[in-house]
Amino acid sequence: FGGRDILDTFSVKDIRDELLELVKDHHCETLAIDLTGVKLIPSGMLGLLASMRDLNIEIHLYNPSDDIREVLEITKLNQFMHLHDVEIPY
Repeated sequence: FGGRDILDTFSVKDIRDELLELVKDHHCETLAIDLTGVKLIPSGMLGLLASMRDLNIEIHLYNPSDDIREVLEITKLNQFMHLHDVEIPY
């Protein structure tokens, strides 16, 4: 998601569909998402990430903004997601 300030509704639908397809096609056990530059995540995307837990998929979020971290803490989603602050080479 790097380079986007805020994911819009259309982006969320496209991303959701693509993620679900990748997870199913490749029997994913772990999902890593680079949030560098993303300030906010819409509730639909948070719901998708939460639903990944039901599929027994481990979620790693890289470089979440302070606002995203706060939302994850308030919703308690941070209890099953691994948050990392690292430099991502491009």
